[in-house]
Amino acid sequence: MSDTAKQKGLGPLTATFLVAGNMVGSGLFLLPASLASVGSASLIGWGIAGAGALAVAGVFAFLGAMRPDPNGLVRYPAEGVHRWAGFVAWLAYWLSCWVGNVAIALAAVGYLAVFLPQLIGPWPTAMAAIGAIWLMTLANLSGPRIVGWLAGSTLLVGLVPIVAATGFGLLAFDAATFAASWNVSGQPLSQAIPASLVTIFWAYLGLESATIAAKAVDNPQRNLPIAALGGVALASVIYAAATAAVMGVIPAAELAKSTAPFADVVQRLVGPVAGAIVAACALAKTLGTLAGWLLVAAEAGASGAASGYLPRIVAGEPGSRLPVRGVLATAVLMSLTALVTVSPTLTKQFNALINAAVLANLLVYLLCAMALVRFSKNLGGRARALALAVAAPAIAFCAWAAWAFLAG
Repeated sequence: MSDTAKQKGLGPLTATFLVAGNMVGSGLFLLPASLASVGSASLIGWGIAGAGALAVAGVFAFLGAMRPDPNGLVRYPAEGVHRWAGFVAWLAYWLSCWVGNVAIALAAVGYLAVFLPQLIGPWPTAMAAIGAIWLMTLANLSGPRIVGWLAGSTLLVGLVPIVAATGFGLLAFDAATFAASWNVSGQPLSQAIPASLVTIFWAYLGLESATIAAKAVDNPQRNLPIAALGGVALASVIYAAATAAVMGVIPAAELAKSTAPFADVVQRLVGPVAGAIVAACALAKTLGTLAGWLLVAAEAGASGAASGYLPRIVAGEPGSRLPVRGVLATAVLMSLTALVTVSPTLTKQFNALINAAVLANLLVYLLCAMALVRFSKNLGGRARALALAVAAPAIAFCAWAAWAFLAG
């Protein structure tokens, strides 16, 4: 076998599933309840958010093909906009990591409440989320291999709630229930839908993974765009189908009170045992995701400390593969965030956290799109025109989605 064959990278189909797999999962588990305040008309929002995500994915496909870099989220703005833009991108990404992690912990509590309903309540929910945070902190302190095992072993398990709820929900889809919940916001759709885009975009965080894995993709100039756009398109279809399935079974008013919408759908249609299995799978997936992202947040903090953005105490110990102080600092920040964002309901607290995390990520994506505009000056005429055609809608979407949310 030749060296070329041995070193063959990911093909377009595998890379597409990689991108989709990095998005589809725990990020969707509570969103039907979050969007119940809008109603089934939120499907329009999924379409708009999906189009925006395709534009942003196109930016990262371009950047990944031009400048493959696993740290591109920070380096692209620093090199293409200004060195201070790199700091802003790092800070926004770091904040989004540990704020978003608290939302993941809340999702875990929501599905745990299927078995322990006494956890539902402002302070019991917050305390349970903090418990989940520190449980996964202990897993991180046990070593990266434990975290890798948790994330890997729950990967396929996390698809069970989505597949089960979508499959059974579509089979039992009630058009009358779906229609009655079309727009329950009390606002015209022209206001309700744009204001919901930030919430919806929570499910798309991770779309930049094609760029992060660019060096592992075979023929990146051809396959990265296919993977980035194909992955987002595949995820969008799954999201739309899951949302329609849930909202075609559970009325919006009832769905808004749910802390485990996918389990509730399956329990209603199949029975309590099946609902409990779905809840257990969702719980396992959210905990596995939380463990992995806690390590990512700690690594981001340690990287910032090494660059002088944070006190050196947050950086990893010399020669250590695990940023112990960073893991502990991140857990403390997450615990404080869980306490200061206590809300009357789990869904309200979840929404506040994911909205903050998404706004921070939109800023990072906006800066990366601006960097692409700068980098395009080094391209030929046709390539430059294509780069600008990709960057412009991404910049417009990121700015508009953030403005629509803040203005709403």
